[in-house]
Amino acid sequence: MTPAELSRTVLFAVRCAVDGGELGVAVPERVVVTPPGPGGCGDFATNVALQLAGPAGQPAQRVAEILLPHLVRAEGVGDVVVTGPGFINISLVRGSDTVAGLVREIRERGAAYGHGDALAGQVVELRVPYEARAEVVADAVARIVATQGGRVEIDHREPVNLRPVPAPEDPAPLGPDAARWALLHPAPHDRPRITADHLVQREGNPLFRIRYAHARTRALSRNAARLGFTAEPGEINGTGEIDGLANTSGITTNTGGITNTGGITNTDGITNTDGTSNAMDIGPTGNSSDIRATPHFRAAHLDIHPLLTALADHPRILTAAATHRAPDRLARQLVVVADAVLPFLPSVLPHGEEKPSAAHRARLALAEAAGTVLAGGLSLLGIDAPEHL
Repeated sequence: MTPAELSRTVLFAVRCAVDGGELGVAVPERVVVTPPGPGGCGDFATNVALQLAGPAGQPAQRVAEILLPHLVRAEGVGDVVVTGPGFINISLVRGSDTVAGLVREIRERGAAYGHGDALAGQVVELRVPYEARAEVVADAVARIVATQGGRVEIDHREPVNLRPVPAPEDPAPLGPDAARWALLHPAPHDRPRITADHLVQREGNPLFRIRYAHARTRALSRNAARLGFTAEPGEINGTGEIDGLANTSGITTNTGGITNTGGITNTDGITNTDGTSNAMDIGPTGNSSDIRATPHFRAAHLDIHPLLTALADHPRILTAAATHRAPDRLARQLVVVADAVLPFLPSVLPHGEEKPSAAHRARLALAEAAGTVLAGGLSLLGIDAPEHL
């Protein structure tokens, strides 16, 4: 269940309580759910009980107790706990329906996943100085605000209301993509680093990790097609572990009889037939430094919760980036998604003599969903997401 879906679920619970005469309030137009704060628990929390307490003429804790049974019965909700003055903390069911539903939504919405109406009809006026970083940040803000139904007008009149710390030197020599990343990734109050580190194709470079993760998800789809199967959302072990896959040889091997023309052993179960090779820092064993093949590696030990959480949280982060005029929040979110999906990639394709199964199709669908989020996020930052890297 995505944050947007959970918000609608909470809103439905309020409506049920109102229709049943338990609460005498007007049903709000929308309900906000966020990660739990200090003292909270579960996956998400909402302050809707505090919001309704005044109009209802009841303590917030009582309002929360009224809503609790309606939420517990909702599909996809595992547990509901009331904490503090009346915060409702919700734990989601970690079952296959949750995974499949999230993946289906991303597949259906594509690059528009996470877009909403939080700023519908609003016009945001940005007055920026004639400075490279300010111009780039304003452009990214305009793109992000548009995803939430708003519109940005940019001019250079005084007084300015958007003035990030300027770049210490001209970022143009880095090239358009690395230059934009160097200016957008740091928070506005931090001075950006204009160094060649942004061009290094190693795991220490967050932009490279994002683009590498996206390129590998696309390579997975190409190689799956060569093996005769495509992605289909479906069952992945609800405990967060990938079931039914083990490789005890110590090194990830090529799959499906497809040869590797790059001369490099892949560590993500992908074989390169298009002349490309893995671009991470290649060690002496041929394993890339971000995804390590370890002796007796078992994909069954891989926890996918971080990836599911990152994907489900993307709409909330995108809304926050638009609301706070903060493209750096989106940049950091893309790093989180990339770092969560990279360890998952070795489990996607069949290994050795293994035949493609429903589990492989479901894993491929999840990997493709992550690639979609990465590509969409980079596009909003004005950065290219290459299919090959």
